[in-house]
Amino acid sequence: MILSTTYLNLTLKNPLIVSSSGLTNDVDKIAEIERQGAGAVVLKSLFEEQINYEVNRAIVKSKNAFADRLIENYVKENSVSDYLNLLESAKKQVEIPIIASINCISGQNWTNFAERLENSGADALELNINLIPTSKTLESNDLENQYLEIVSEVKKHIKIPIAVKVGPHFTNILNFAHKLENIGVQGIVLYNRFYEPDFDIDTLKLKPAPILGLPGELHHTLRHIGMMSMAGDKINISVSGGVFNAEAMIKSLLAGAQTAQLCSVLYQKGFGEIKSILSGLKEWMLKMNFETIESFRGKLNYHEIPNPEVYERSQFMKYFSDIE
Repeated sequence: MILSTTYLNLTLKNPLIVSSSGLTNDVDKIAEIERQGAGAVVLKSLFEEQINYEVNRAIVKSKNAFADRLIENYVKENSVSDYLNLLESAKKQVEIPIIASINCISGQNWTNFAERLENSGADALELNINLIPTSKTLESNDLENQYLEIVSEVKKHIKIPIAVKVGPHFTNILNFAHKLENIGVQGIVLYNRFYEPDFDIDTLKLKPAPILGLPGELHHTLRHIGMMSMAGDKINISVSGGVFNAEAMIKSLLAGAQTAQLCSVLYQKGFGEIKSILSGLKEWMLKMNFETIESFRGKLNYHEIPNPEVYERSQFMKYFSDIE
């Protein structure tokens, strides 16, 4: 079976990518990910919000503007240098593509850093963006334009491919993906898993919701992949969330995704699950007489199936009224 595929203009030996997380923040872990057979890895994100937090914490007691600026530059440079060292060390250690990741809330602070990522050997860049609307007067179109402005600003300064990782809360993700393609973005990652708040009813305080994903999250994504991949756009799709086994990976590819990203299942079962999922993919392809990924990728998307209206159904009881 030939598992090789193309994603972000990169040739991957298979469509399995280990996504940005604590699993990809160390060279030894990345080397083990390669040994287990992954096609690519996304480095743990460098968080703009975290850097800003560290800056504010460092200068909180200072009243000297010049000193504050020196401290700010030092904290930012220290964070960036650590990240670049990780990237350069990983590139020396492994042969699979290394995709850098930036979790950003603005464009202007990342242009220089993006250039340095490219110069340090990053094969591609994943922009991890989440803008939380806090104003009732902010129009959805204005919010989407902020995403596009961030991407455009970064893209001006680098030549390596860019993928944009977004959350599921878009009015029309198909239109947004089309806009990304129009400004030269090569890929979109569906969907990001963000920090979510929960309530502790005993202490009356906020606490983080469960961090790891669940297998059921894939179903929401499959609908959008199946519709997006048939639209004629050239933008690549990578699934993130709900991929816990070979079956989930196969479903993602059948819907039209180029790659599928693993995270939560590796936290739960370890890096050995990479081999298990790839083995399951090969066995299924052999059983179904598919010799390559491209021979079945998108076979169940909106355009290919005889009854595409199943992608449009949203009213549960209308179609399953016998279920009480």
